Amino acid sequence: MRWGLLSELALSDRTVAELCVLLGRPHNLVSYHLGRLRSERVVSRRRSAADGRDGYYTLDLHRCSELLAAAAVALHPGLNASPTQHERGVTSGGRRGRLLFLCTGNSARSQMAEALAVQLGAGAVEACSAGSHPKPLHPNAVRVMRARGIEIAGRRSKHLREFGEQHFDHVVSLCDRVREICPEFPGQPNLVHWSIPDPAREGGSDDETYPAFERTADELADRIRFLLELIAR
Repeated sequence: MRWGLLSELALSDRTVAELCVLLGRPHNLVSYHLGRLRSERVVSRRRSAADGRDGYYTLDLHRCSELLAAAAVALHPGLNASPTQHERGVTSGGRRGRLLFLCTGNSARSQMAEALAVQLGAGAVEACSAGSHPKPLHPNAVRVMRARGIEIAGRRSKHLREFGEQHFDHVVSLCDRVREICPEFPGQPNLVHWSIPDPAREGGSDDETYPAFERTADELADRIRFLLELIAR
């Protein structure tokens, strides 16, 4: 049961109701096992920005990696895991994968994800971003990316309808609200949801919210590395 939950959450953040449908198990049983996984810090829950009565469960892939490696060594010392390969350049069988990142304003999260995917993909993927209600690029998004050696100043925000007729391999929603209204794209791309809070909503001045943008960039970079590895394999 727990392995089934981990397998689903490895692909996308999910609500309890969605996990019940995917696994064909009752709500109380799914909730019980999610609670056990949360107690081991393998899974966390974030309140939905679209419907505060609901929440999205997120898998901590780094924590999973640590636990799986420890289990392997406990079984036999020769099963010591090799160093991570997430930093290597990713190839996709001669064709660049196409990724589309979506959030509400296309002013921070999706713009940062697009830039990080291009950098971390090392030429193996083409990334785009858009929003349901575009607004100007947030200055902290520019600052955080610049600190990582990526310049995004001057990039325009796009409405998701600009990409409505384009084909993508993966469409990643980063905002709970956008997920609720995400349109269908041609070619049946893999739909992924990452429930990532809007760092601009932390409140205060740009300097006060800057740490939230740094945390968002760190989370996006981690998740994108794992996604690129999945695409490569």
